[in-house]
This record gives sequence, C-alpha cells and structure tokens, in this order.
Amino acid sequence: MSDGNDVETFQEARPMLLGLAYRMLGSRADAEDAVQDTFLKWQQADRRGIENAASWLTTACTRRCIDLLRSAHKKRVDYVGAWLPEPIHTVSTDMSEDNLALASSLTTAFLLLLERLTPRERAAYLLYEIFEVSYADIARTLGVQESTCRKLVNRARANVDRSKVRHATTPERQEQLLAAFEAAIAGGGTQQLAALLSDDIALSADGGGKVQTIRQILHGKADVLAFIADALSAYWKPYEWTVTDLNGHRGVILQHGGKVAAAVSFAYDADGQATNIYIMRNPDKLASLSRIAMS
Repeated sequence: MSDGNDVETFQEARPMLLGLAYRMLGSRADAEDAVQDTFLKWQQADRRGIENAASWLTTACTRRCIDLLRSAHKKRVDYVGAWLPEPIHTVSTDMSEDNLALASSLTTAFLLLLERLTPRERAAYLLYEIFEVSYADIARTLGVQESTCRKLVNRARANVDRSKVRHATTPERQEQLLAAFEAAIAGGGTQQLAALLSDDIALSADGGGKVQTIRQILHGKADVLAFIADALSAYWKPYEWTVTDLNGHRGVILQHGGKVAAAVSFAYDADGQATNIYIMRNPDKLASLSRIAMS
C-alpha cells in the first residue's frame, strides 16, 4: 500500500504523465486509463530500489501507452469514417515561446501526424522534443540502444518537419476565422470565409458510426464551402455556439437540445490560412466538453 509520500510523488508527476499519454493516444479517456494503470503499478512496486521516481513513472506510463497504441491500431482498422483525436479544452494565458510550442503539440493536426509514426517513434519523439527527456533515459524507457533511440527521434522529426503541421497563428486571426465560419453557418454566405481558407483546404468529420456525418474527407475550397453552405448551414443554424480553446487553438462547441452535438477546430499554414477543418461528432469523444459548454 502507498504511503502519503508515495501518493504525493505520483501526483506531482501526474500532469506530465497525462500530457504524455494524451499526445501518445489521442484520447483523454485512454490517457487517464494509462495514467491510472501507471499508478496501480507504482503502488505495487518495491520503491526502495527506485532511485528516480519521475523517470520510473515516465517509463511505466510510456510502455503502457505503447501497449494501448498497438491495441488501438487494430480497432481503428474497423473504425467507421474518419478517425480524429478526442478534443480537449485547453486554457493558457502564458503566451511565451515555450508555452506556444507546447500548445502546438496538442493541435489536432499534430496529433494526426503522430498517428503516422510507429509507437516507438512517437514515444521517442514526444519524450525528447516535447518533454525534454535525454536520449539515455529514453533508451532505457524503450529498452533500446541510445543510437537506436537517436534514429527513432530523427525519423520522427523528419516526418514532422516535412509535414509542417506545427504552425501557430495569431488569436486575432483565429477569432476572424471563427466569426466567418459562424456567419457562413448562420446565413449560408461563404465569401468572407473563403478568403481565410487555403486552396487545398480539407474538411473531415468523426462520427464514429454513432451519429450521421460525412465519412469521406472533403478536399478543395469548392467542395468544402458547398458542404458548409448547404449541409452544415441547414442543420447547424439553430445550434448554440460556445467559442473556447480546443487543443491549443480557438475552436467552437455546438449544442442542440441541451447536449453537445459537435466541436470544431482548425489547422493553419505559415500564412495564417486555414488548411483543415476538423468536426467532432462522436458523442463518446464529446462527453468531456459538456461541462465547458454549460459553464
């Protein structure tokens, strides 16, 4: 059984473990399960032989996430429609460079990019680039040579850099896009919105096979704007809107009949143009946003 100091040690590490697990798994619920499993393992461990508790906990949590990732990959083969990470509410008044970099690693676009990496590449990259863990410690966590660890990080970094998904744009630009998006839903006019979208804009929606939504990803301004003006405007016009921070960027939660019906977030290029519109409709992935919308 854990004594007070052991519980306190775990609680101090918990925010970092939860941040790591969410970035690894793309699911708040799965991340919390991974952290809880780590706590149970911590309770059962012989802590007299543990020299660095934070390192031990990070290793245990990372390995549990890798196991869950391998299981999740099998489940996602049969996933209905597009799969998107579970949106989370993020709040930050710290606009420092370090905090902006950390926030950019929570965006939907970045989390989707991580899905292309192997579980070990994902773990190595996140631990080194986001949480500033040394190569030596990551190698011990993954049970590989340090040289192998460096290769994992380098491969992942090349993929991330090539994809160019970690762009942040100004809060003013994000608010401008949200206003134009809401205006298009409310009135069907898309001229203002069109000026803020990249030519290769993509729109994807995750309903998880549980609610009606488009299953294919829409590409290009013409198709995306037509879908917003025709389909979304017709259905969403009476919805209540709550603008808030989702995954490090400004987004919106939509309610209908007293329930959260959708959440929308965006990705941007280096010029501040929107490159992606992400619509979450899966009720299981919207549950944690209910208290935000009702507040």
